[in-house]
Amino acid sequence: MTEKRLDNLPTNRPGIAARMVQSIHYIDWEKSLDQYLGAVCVLVLAGTLTAGLWPFHTPANRVTWLGYESGLRFNGQGTALSSGAFSGPSSEGDAPCSIEVWVGTAWPGTGTLLSFYARRSTRQFSLRQHKSDLAVIVNNRFGRYQMRANRLGVGGVFRDGKPSFIAVTANRGRTALYIDGVLARATTHFPLSGRDLRGELIIANQSTDDDGWSGRLRGLAFYNQELSPAQIQHHFATWTSTGRPDISKDEHAEALYLLDERAGRVIHNQVPAGINLYLPERFLVVDQIFFKPFWEEFHPDWDYAKDILINIAGLFPLGFFFFGYFSQVRRAKRPALLTVLAGFATSFTIEFFQAFLPTRHSGTTDLITNTLGTWIGVRLWQWKLWRDLAAILWARLAGALGQEAVAARPAAPR
Repeated sequence: MTEKRLDNLPTNRPGIAARMVQSIHYIDWEKSLDQYLGAVCVLVLAGTLTAGLWPFHTPANRVTWLGYESGLRFNGQGTALSSGAFSGPSSEGDAPCSIEVWVGTAWPGTGTLLSFYARRSTRQFSLRQHKSDLAVIVNNRFGRYQMRANRLGVGGVFRDGKPSFIAVTANRGRTALYIDGVLARATTHFPLSGRDLRGELIIANQSTDDDGWSGRLRGLAFYNQELSPAQIQHHFATWTSTGRPDISKDEHAEALYLLDERAGRVIHNQVPAGINLYLPERFLVVDQIFFKPFWEEFHPDWDYAKDILINIAGLFPLGFFFFGYFSQVRRAKRPALLTVLAGFATSFTIEFFQAFLPTRHSGTTDLITNTLGTWIGVRLWQWKLWRDLAAILWARLAGALGQEAVAARPAAPR
């Protein structure tokens, strides 16, 4: 029987990685680019529209009853609305007013706890959480959406998830803020009066943008008078111990919501003939913004700058690949103009439909920055920077795969 010689065995058979390298080297990348660039453009367009319009529908109103106790749980995209508009005091002067809010737990984050909205009013009142801090805000309107905010704040109100009993009073130019029955701030430089508590009441959101609040709300009350420190302390003690404030007849309550229904979509006002609240089936923003002007969107802060960078980057791939398709595959006469128009049309479509999605924002700043991102993508293709980067990446990839193939090759016997 003849002995099989080991040196006749194939010792240079390439491994899988080496075969991949050899196969890739035979690809005509210019021809493949022409064949697949159209498909890439479709995928880029689909991804851009998906990112801009997700989740494509109005989500369910994320509000639930606590069940085991009185109160509601709001989960960011949830709200409760008044069934009518509060009229406020009949006089136009600095009418007295008071607000009491019992918060069971506020989860870490930022959002509007409650606000009043009247479409024709030049002022808007709201209570807002920013992390552990509370801000009482009176916005003065300039135009439909632009506002100048006056703020009165207290820190550490929502710390460690503890319950908080918040009371705000105003009379004759003096505004006071109480936390758990104790005076926390008082000033004569904060413009609050009963005329600011007009319009539709919005719980856990504001009127024009999605600024959802997350937490547990246990009760809410409004008064057409300035409550004294003793009255506020008494309400705090009785409400938090018995679930109902001990309100006398001479305390002119306009609304009292105990949130003790524990089921259903109606929150009853305990004041006779008062305005009830209701829970919509779907989450909504009362006055959804439609192409908010860029000069009214401007805010000199990092969040605004970050949004601009995101919007530029969001349409950059569309400009990059669409220009490649129009210039190299379709051989269009003006590929740059066609690409920029395609980016503008895509952004316009997104902003138009975002005006009907309560979780999104429609504005002209995005329209401008998206179009700018498209143009930057065009310029990068024109500069052929992508070819240089692709060559560098491919060289490194091919080198790494080649080294792997050599390492995987069996050593020849001696």
